[in-house]
Amino acid sequence: MESQDLPECPVCLQPYDGACTIPRVLACGHTVCESCLLNLPKKLPGAIRCPACTVLVKYPPEGPTTLPKNIDLLRLIPGGSENPRKPVNKSKNVSNLPFLPRSWSDEFYSNWKSYLLRDDTIERDQVSLLPVGSFSSGEEDGSLFKAGYLVRVMDCLREMKEEEREDLGLVLRAFAKQNCRICRVLGLWGDLGDGVLYLVSEKQKWGNFLDKDLGCFEKEGVFNFALMGMEMCEAVISLHKEGLIAGCLSFSCFQLDDFGHIYLDLNEVLLTGRGIQDIVANVGFSGNKIGDGEIGMLFKDLLKRDVFISPEVLLKLLEKEGIGVECCSLKYPIRYSSDAWLLSCILLRIVNEDVFSDEWVEYMCHIIVKGSENSEIDCSSVYTSLMEKVSSLLGTKFGAECASLQQILCKCLDLDPENRSLAGDVWKCIRELVIKPQFDKMVKLDGASYDENGGRCMVVGKLCLLSRERTETQEKYELPGKEANGATDMVNGLTEGRIKWKDLQGHLDCVTGLAVGGGYLFSSSFDKSVKVWSLQDYSHVHTFRGHEHKVMAVVCVDEEQPLCISGDSGGGIFLWSINIPFGQDPLKKWYEEKDWRYSGIHALAVSENGYLYTGSGDKLIKEWSLRDGTLSGTMTGHKSVVSAVAVNNGVLYSGSWDGTVRLWSLSDHSLLTVLGEGMLRSVSTVLSLAADQHTLIATYENGSVKIWRHDVLRKSMQIHNGAIFTVSLDGKWLFTGSWDRTIKAQ
Repeated sequence: MESQDLPECPVCLQPYDGACTIPRVLACGHTVCESCLLNLPKKLPGAIRCPACTVLVKYPPEGPTTLPKNIDLLRLIPGGSENPRKPVNKSKNVSNLPFLPRSWSDEFYSNWKSYLLRDDTIERDQVSLLPVGSFSSGEEDGSLFKAGYLVRVMDCLREMKEEEREDLGLVLRAFAKQNCRICRVLGLWGDLGDGVLYLVSEKQKWGNFLDKDLGCFEKEGVFNFALMGMEMCEAVISLHKEGLIAGCLSFSCFQLDDFGHIYLDLNEVLLTGRGIQDIVANVGFSGNKIGDGEIGMLFKDLLKRDVFISPEVLLKLLEKEGIGVECCSLKYPIRYSSDAWLLSCILLRIVNEDVFSDEWVEYMCHIIVKGSENSEIDCSSVYTSLMEKVSSLLGTKFGAECASLQQILCKCLDLDPENRSLAGDVWKCIRELVIKPQFDKMVKLDGASYDENGGRCMVVGKLCLLSRERTETQEKYELPGKEANGATDMVNGLTEGRIKWKDLQGHLDCVTGLAVGGGYLFSSSFDKSVKVWSLQDYSHVHTFRGHEHKVMAVVCVDEEQPLCISGDSGGGIFLWSINIPFGQDPLKKWYEEKDWRYSGIHALAVSENGYLYTGSGDKLIKEWSLRDGTLSGTMTGHKSVVSAVAVNNGVLYSGSWDGTVRLWSLSDHSLLTVLGEGMLRSVSTVLSLAADQHTLIATYENGSVKIWRHDVLRKSMQIHNGAIFTVSLDGKWLFTGSWDRTIKAQ
């Protein structure tokens, strides 16, 4: 035999030689070299996972030297004895289409998961909230099915348009960290009560600074004005550094912290933008044109509300609504200097103290109207009058030293954005009011890199349009006659109450179990019967009778000869054929050893190698051959009723009223480990189990769920208000049904 054909260790890939690479046989039948066994992670006491098949196997406390050598491999003799009872290592996937498919990719989830806030972490009055999406709250009439918090939030993000997610992601990436003069964005939060997804940001304690009594700005008030003006400019500059243009501002956008410093609340900027869009939408209708009078009235209305917007941004919003402006040849682009217009208006408004007078409003509107008519003579006279007005106002408040401030504020009100100053220039000019340039050489403002092609205006972006578009989308999807298409729409239909259901009535007492097999649904009940239902039209097909006690559990076997297996509280186990025509008598039946002290069968599970496992009131787990009903083995260790059993990947899991979950090797019935033994005081009765590959789920009488992944407890959560009697695990989806009458998906 050539060297490349030599058998090798599946871990280190070294050929076995009997000296350095010694083959040791594990209980599952696979062989691993002795040195690799020493280095394998041992997350459970007395058990390891076979690196070849990942089955949990018993590991001797003395180490791998006590495991048998694989003499056959050392002799290069293939084959060997084969254990007929060794289970299949990988279970078949009998469903090509999961019941609740995940509608997003792993990459999509990883991009957003760091921004998702827990549903119980937000106090509404302590933060600033901006609605950015909506989902089913689960409280609608007719909703049978409640998806979990994460599912609803992720589905809401997935259903957004790509442009909406881009704008949202830009804000989150830029301002999730602390930024100069910008309220930090905390993340995304879904309110399960109203079904709204919110963008959450910090809320400064003292709120809107205009609510405070600023007092009159006399000559000594120049320092107060300068500090406020500089900090507002710094906030706008921080926005520009991230490639964003506000486009509109109002006094509500600025907040005061505990130390009296000003911060810009981006949520308020976006809310202001939405308010402006609503006003613009009501001015006219698509295809219509408005005249100078209407545009002037619109500007007056906004200025009277202390809402400021530059002319080019306002015209852009009118254009997006399909509303034209008569005699308007104004086609200026939106630039970073568009925000300089806003800063100039706000600073002049602060100096003016009261709301802008009608005279001020007339000045502003005249600039826009005459500028849009390209009347250079009229514009020149308007700007001259404006300069005189500003000079008089600033001279009265701060004295004759404000000539440079007067010039730059008027320059910011130029109709052409290219002629305006930038926010950084305004900041420098205001700073010179309190610190002369010759004494300020140590300070250098690192402004934004003003790439005029890269700026994104927030007020004309998708985040401002999102609220109205989301409402229109909901109305479209709520039209009658819309049918579910595929599994994803089916889940959405369940959560929104759009998919109808049917009650299957017939049992005379509590239903204790459900199983699906052979195209039928089987239900067991305290009424001592097992009913068969068609999955085509949900009609009742047949009733299996013969049990003399309450039927506690039911399972199905989809093999060449499909079977339904039921167990009762008297210890009876019945095997029913599910071939048409259905028979009146079981194919086979047998009983546990009867003992009046115990309550018979509580749980059933079937392995793929033809064995049935029962959990019983006598605290035992028993293995039965489905071929002849003989008892093949018994597992002991639980201190109370064995209430749940599950089989997966060569391991038998058993849960008990004693609050523990035990793991057993199917090959030799040895105990691998005990889970939950140190948590007896905090955990109640185990009611159901679900296992899939490396994940184990246990549900409890107190409504809690514990999740083990790769043999380590990953999560414990309280998800129901009552006992969780059933659980199902399908891929990454967890379904639970509880005494509180709800079904939840996580």
